[in-house]
Amino acid sequence: MPWRPKPNDHFYRMIVRTGQLLRWALDIRVLVTGAEHLPAPDPLNGASRRPVPGHGAVIAITHFGYLDFAFAELVLWAHARAQPRFLITQGAADHWFAGPAVSAAGHVVVGYGSGAGAYDAAVGKLRGGEYIAILPEAGVSRSFTVRECKTGAVRMAAEARVPVIPVSVWGSHRLMTRRHGFSIRRAWRAPVRIHVGEPLLPDSLPEPAQDAQAATERLRRVLQAGIDAGIADFPLAPAPGAWWMPAHLGGGAPTEEERRRLDEAEGPRRAGGRSR
Repeated sequence: MPWRPKPNDHFYRMIVRTGQLLRWALDIRVLVTGAEHLPAPDPLNGASRRPVPGHGAVIAITHFGYLDFAFAELVLWAHARAQPRFLITQGAADHWFAGPAVSAAGHVVVGYGSGAGAYDAAVGKLRGGEYIAILPEAGVSRSFTVRECKTGAVRMAAEARVPVIPVSVWGSHRLMTRRHGFSIRRAWRAPVRIHVGEPLLPDSLPEPAQDAQAATERLRRVLQAGIDAGIADFPLAPAPGAWWMPAHLGGGAPTEEERRRLDEAEGPRRAGGRSR
């Protein structure tokens, strides 16, 4: 069992600044569109960065690679000094090295089993004005298209009466993803394209007791539209059959049918919240 320090915003900011330093050292170009949909910093509270009740949001991020969350976090910090709390698996929280960092950053741990405690904790943070970041695909999409999403993001937002802000990240999977480890050569001056979609507002979300599947499918489509926008003006032309491009665009990634077969062979994804 790792040491579990209390949440500390100074530690969180240190992690963010370390990420900024690494991005600068590798000269990675982060290209953002849709920034007008990001939360605006509170003019009376911006210096302290304390959460403001009634101003929280669920940040729904695509998951094609292992660094997508980090680039989304850097954009949120640069735009609004936001410190989103991620839903983290119990396995990561129990790790001897990552565990203390998870605790110090104040992330929400999804325990083994139903995850109901994490769901309730996340809703409480949202009502208190914090940002909860979720990777709704609940695992890396090896087809590099947005796969079926879990309903947790929509249900949390509906219960807390906050918006869902879709963040589509394209290009960071080239740096590190399944079967492709981190490469300084690929990362050097690499472009990463981020598109922030129009938020799903609380009034458009279902009541918590109602079926959230339709709203979740709408979120998936918005996330995919953001990926399509990122691919359309990505400043790096792929070679024919490039492994990091989806199959329907001539890339070498698995097709959707192959992706589903491989996912089924791995077994069910973690729920990351209450059952669907």
